[in-house]
Amino acid sequence: MAFNLKKILKALLFSTNQNLTIKDIQAVISRYHAELDAAKKAAKKRAEQNAEAPEGLSALPDQEADDSEVERQEELEDLMNQVPTLLTATQIREAFDEISAELESGGEVFRLVQSSSGFKFAIAPDCAEWVRLLRNEPRPQRLTQAALETLAIVAYRQPVTRAEIEAIRGVNADSAISRLTEKELIRITGRADLPGRPLQYGTTEQFMDFVGINSLEELPASDVLSPNQISEWIRNASAPSPNAKDMGLPDAQDSAPSPVPAESESGVEGQSAQTPAEETLEAYNKTDAAPSDQSE
Repeated sequence: MAFNLKKILKALLFSTNQNLTIKDIQAVISRYHAELDAAKKAAKKRAEQNAEAPEGLSALPDQEADDSEVERQEELEDLMNQVPTLLTATQIREAFDEISAELESGGEVFRLVQSSSGFKFAIAPDCAEWVRLLRNEPRPQRLTQAALETLAIVAYRQPVTRAEIEAIRGVNADSAISRLTEKELIRITGRADLPGRPLQYGTTEQFMDFVGINSLEELPASDVLSPNQISEWIRNASAPSPNAKDMGLPDAQDSAPSPVPAESESGVEGQSAQTPAEETLEAYNKTDAAPSDQSE
C-alpha cells in the first residue's frame, strides 16, 4: 500500500477523541521509522546467526519463520522508502486543508475543525440538532450583552480583577463573571499585587475555541482606546474624588458665613428673646406695682 498522508491523518483523527497536533503526527512518523529500523536490525542479526551456524544445523526449526519475516521486512523497507523521515508543518497543514475542503464539498456529516489545541473531527452544523436530541441536552444559550462585554474586557485586559472590570463597565460584574466561569470561558489565574490581594481572571482554551482563534494574538486590534489609555481610565475611575483643598479652593468651613445674632422682640440686635417664664414674671411685677402707683 502506497503512503497516503491524507488517509493516515484521517485514521489518526478517527482513532482518538483528543485534539491532534502537528507534533503528534510528526512523533508518529518518527516512531514508525524507529520501530522499522529496530525490526530490520533484529532480522539482520538472526540472519547472521544462521549463516554462522554449523553446516548440519544450518536449517533451524524456525528457519521458515525467519524467511517469512525477511520477506516482511523487505516489504516494510519498500514502504519505508515511500514514507518521508520528516514531515514539515507546512506539508501537514496542506493535507489538513485538502481534507477539510473535500469534506465540505462532499457534504459530509462531519467537518475538520482546527482549534488552539490541534485538529479534530466535529459534527456538521446542520446535523448538530440531531446529536443534541440523541444526548437529550438542552439547547445552547447565547451569552447576554453583559457577559459579552465582560468577556471582551477579560480577553483584552487579562489578567484583570473584578474591580477593574467594574471600573470599565460602570456596573457590578459578579453575575457576568460567575456565568463565564461556569461556562469555562474564563478562569482564575492568580491574585493581584494590590491591597486585599484580589483575584485575577483570564481566558481559557475553550474561549479560543468559542471565538475561533488559535492564539490571543489573533484577536482583532482595538481601534477605540489603546491599552495605556484604558489603564489611565481605570486609575482615574478608581481614585477618590478630589476635595476643595486638593483643587486649591477654600475649605467649606472657612468660607461659611458667620451666624447672624438673633433679634429680640423689640428688634434690637444682640438681645435674645425672652422666655415664656420671664415674660410671665415681668407681667406679674407690673401688675403688683400698679396699686402703689395709684395710691401715691
